[in-house]
Amino acid sequence: MASSLASSVFLCPLAIPKFPSPSPNPNANPNPRRRRKTSGSQSHFSPISACSASSFRNGSPPETECPVPLEQQPVNEYQALSTSFPFSWAAADLRDYCSRLALTGVSFALFVGLPVAAFGTRAVADPEVDGLLSALGTVFTGLLAVTLAVVRMYLGWAYVGNRLLSATVEYEETGWYDGQIWVKTPEVLARDRLLGSFSVKPVLSRVKLTLLGLAVSLVVCVLLFINIENSRNPSEDVGERAVAGVYNDASARSFEPDAFCGEPDLS
Repeated sequence: MASSLASSVFLCPLAIPKFPSPSPNPNANPNPRRRRKTSGSQSHFSPISACSASSFRNGSPPETECPVPLEQQPVNEYQALSTSFPFSWAAADLRDYCSRLALTGVSFALFVGLPVAAFGTRAVADPEVDGLLSALGTVFTGLLAVTLAVVRMYLGWAYVGNRLLSATVEYEETGWYDGQIWVKTPEVLARDRLLGSFSVKPVLSRVKLTLLGLAVSLVVCVLLFINIENSRNPSEDVGERAVAGVYNDASARSFEPDAFCGEPDLS
């Protein structure tokens, strides 16, 4: 009887309970891709305003509202100066900087200084000395032209550097009569001072050294020119020098040669 009971247990199918199927949700989205796209399109993004985008393109943080016009902002002035002529020479490589200055000096010396020195009033009296004076005049003209160009560079870079390092910005809305002053925000001040310290100050140091060398060269040229002029025929200058209140026969002959016609020279 036990065996028949066991066989009946194995032969009878297992009773599996049946659960009712869940009713479909009418609000459910059958397409998962469409559902993902819909959920993504409903997410909120803060749009960037035109003012913020323009301020970010110009180098200022988008959260700052700067009333200064774009062309008068120190950052934009620095960018315009670093790409303009001849201020970009100072920010270029040292080799390019020296070669451009040398080319400028040589051009002015050959096309301006040399013709002026060659057509001097005393160019025929003493060819050897006058040739040296002409060479000094030519070199002096080239050095003077380069000095003026470097001074112009220094003034431009110093102006932009002061505006970058300053905590305030002076600007004009429409003209010189409505000048305003804007106090920089901490973010703008930190950015401008970083740019001025690491980009403008090295340029100013290079220009200052150039001006120092040019000044020494100009002084040397002037001293040589004066020395050559003073050493030119010193015996004639001493012999023909007139002293007030004292008669000198040589001076009288030089001033009134007709009065001594036919008289022997006592000197």
